[in-house]
Amino acid sequence: MNIIQCYAPTNDYNEDAKDQFYDRLQSIVEKCPTKDLAIQMGDLNAEVGMDNTGYEDIIGRHGLRERNENGERFANLSAFNKLVIGSTIFPHKRIHKTTWTSPDHTT
Repeated sequence: MNIIQCYAPTNDYNEDAKDQFYDRLQSIVEKCPTKDLAIQMGDLNAEVGMDNTGYEDIIGRHGLRERNENGERFANLSAFNKLVIGSTIFPHKRIHKTTWTSPDHTT
């Protein structure tokens, strides 16, 4: 079993920082033997959204809001590596779907 714990830059970070993070994360995922269970967890500062069109194999219908840029990056990385975004597969109470919500509830 391989457990990858990570903290991603927010959408406000520059593109280079986000590219560097996802490139590094990809290199770590690639080092995990494919026969082993891989669990990736952490705060990815991503919203993958409720629409799973094109990502039906990795994203369920129980996300929140619309997919943002980091959500697109996370979905692409997950699809490329055949990783399922487990928090979207089953229904959860809204309070259990996020790690932080802005005071105006926009993020």
